[in-house]
Amino acid sequence: MSVNFPLFLVVATGLCGAIWALDAYLFKPKRSEAEQLEPSHWVVEYAVSFFPVLLFVLVLRSFLVEPFQIPTGSMIPTLKVGDFILVNKYAYGIRLPVVGTKVLAIGGPQRGDAMVFIPPHEDEYFIKRVIGLPGDRIRYQNKTLFVNGVEQVQTFKQEVVDVRPQQLLFEERFSDTPHEIHRNVYNDPRIQEWMVPEGHYFMMGDNRDQSNDSRYWGFVPDENVVGRAFAVWMHKDPGLSMPTFATTRWIQ
Repeated sequence: MSVNFPLFLVVATGLCGAIWALDAYLFKPKRSEAEQLEPSHWVVEYAVSFFPVLLFVLVLRSFLVEPFQIPTGSMIPTLKVGDFILVNKYAYGIRLPVVGTKVLAIGGPQRGDAMVFIPPHEDEYFIKRVIGLPGDRIRYQNKTLFVNGVEQVQTFKQEVVDVRPQQLLFEERFSDTPHEIHRNVYNDPRIQEWMVPEGHYFMMGDNRDQSNDSRYWGFVPDENVVGRAFAVWMHKDPGLSMPTFATTRWIQ
């Protein structure tokens, strides 16, 4: 079972703040001068020490920037297993921690964004690329995307070596923004179509044939949006390995 860290952080910050406030404004004024010179109870001392630190982390993670680690290969080649990324929490509006309610609209997801969200079928953080916005008609045919009838151009770059099943590297464009994707060499004659409902988004991984995404579990509601991934700041291969900063980069 995974730990709901945002909930833990909110509860811990609120508890420490409540203990500090009760002691400062209720109990401390009632003590005698001699009692006030004595050390406070250890619970109060810990609460007073931890409260500003927890409050700083809560504000930073909830409203500004939050770090994540990439656990799967669904966004290869853009993001690799073991990448540590930074997520802009205010790019799509200010949201309350834990409940995700938007309290201030700033902007919205754009096609091509690498977005962190909670999928409708699982209480875990996912990262995929925004393919469809509310009202879009998405068609996936011969491993090529069509958005509202317009083909999203893919340009072949090279064969990916030492990967099984065999993969091909393409550059795909949404308007003027390029990103790279992997496709395997096998044909797929199916034509799949989706109509994105209002208040929802259609997501796909860049590792197109190795991604569990909206093609299988549906659309992401707006209240499940977490933020836009914008940078890789560190990488650590699984297992006993040292982290490296050699692959630090912006996310396209």
